[in-house]
Amino acid sequence: MNHVFHRNARAAYPTAGKGEGVYIVDKEGKRYLDASGGAAVSCLGHSDRRVTEAIKQQLDKIPFAHTGFFTNDPMEDLADHLIARAPGDLDRVYFVSGGSEAIEAALKMARQYFVEIGQPERHKIIARRQSYHGNTLGALAVGGNEWRREQFKPLLIDTSHVSPCFAYRDRRDDESEEAYGQRVANELETAILEHGPETVAAFVCEPVVGATLGAVPAVPGYLKRIREICDKHGVLLIFDEVMCGMGRTGYLFACEEDGVAPDLLTIAKGLGAGYQPIGATLVSAKIFKAIHDGSGFFQHGHTYMGHPAACAGALAVQKVIEEDNLLENVRTMGTKLRTALEERFGNHHHVGDIRGRGLFIGLELVEDRGTKKCFDPARKVNAKVKAKAMELGLMCYPMGGTIDGRVGDHVLLAPPFIIDDSHVDEIVTKLGEAIDAAVA
Repeated sequence: MNHVFHRNARAAYPTAGKGEGVYIVDKEGKRYLDASGGAAVSCLGHSDRRVTEAIKQQLDKIPFAHTGFFTNDPMEDLADHLIARAPGDLDRVYFVSGGSEAIEAALKMARQYFVEIGQPERHKIIARRQSYHGNTLGALAVGGNEWRREQFKPLLIDTSHVSPCFAYRDRRDDESEEAYGQRVANELETAILEHGPETVAAFVCEPVVGATLGAVPAVPGYLKRIREICDKHGVLLIFDEVMCGMGRTGYLFACEEDGVAPDLLTIAKGLGAGYQPIGATLVSAKIFKAIHDGSGFFQHGHTYMGHPAACAGALAVQKVIEEDNLLENVRTMGTKLRTALEERFGNHHHVGDIRGRGLFIGLELVEDRGTKKCFDPARKVNAKVKAKAMELGLMCYPMGGTIDGRVGDHVLLAPPFIIDDSHVDEIVTKLGEAIDAAVA
């Protein structure tokens, strides 16, 4: 008898027994190479003792003190660490327990900012189709994945969505990447003008789209144009780096590679590497000042925000990334993994595109490479890839609905930052066998 309500009510999962570097070992002794970091979470693998010791030491001091009464050293130190490295004028950190909470906080901050500065009519949020920003109702509302949204639509706030920056599917043959990027970025300005600039509060996007599109990066110039449009119309820019941030692309903040800074930036997964639940919203100086000098109180909060043990673990994770020079390893091994994938799948009839940045790589699976025709969703190709990969001892992150929430299949890879050449070989070999079996 099992009393756990699992995410898949019909699934029978193996039981995770222990972690050994990039591997999870189940209770039967079978080893699984974690080539997806779970869901792009486990950037240090599953057994870094420096992190677990930091958490244990904090637990010995004090495990929890409610932030309505106290601050704590790990929270203060982690905020200092992040802001010292953050882009633009991001100046404050609001700690929560995960990515969806970070997005909820960012949306409420954007709204309260405009209330504080005397523009209460600004309340509308614009995002992109086929985006994913979390599963709480506010985050789900701004997300653009129709499959995830469909049954909950009556509960969602009204938002609008423009096109994603998805060059493989949407760039015309006569367009350069830059021209394509400008065209789709300009859709944002059109949407702002249609709504009335005085009513729009924020635009939300992932610099590199994760789960719903499969590691799709913005093309050169796209995010700079987005920043220009937001500035022109007084709209706040929110970057969701919950999945793509904290070193996953080879930069601590993914937007650094594009040379663009937002007004609000959300992080989570790689912040704490899974050792404790934690997320955060980084806030620009102007937004903090408006609230500080206005009402003085952000009308929001969660019980476990700024949790001392979670912050101690996350600070240890970030120190390990720096001490072990892991951003360099992400870039080096990301290039090696991408090269190996291209050698294995570059002419594969059912792999249409290999894309991404750093150790954040997606493979789009197609029925026909030449026409980019998708598989019939009824074939459940993505589910078959996952099942076969698990059978082989490989964790990857396949998803369906790449095109519109229903049609399309891709596989997302986001292995720990500590992988080496042997792990690259194992990932590509086992993934090749899983894909070939799934499309046969």
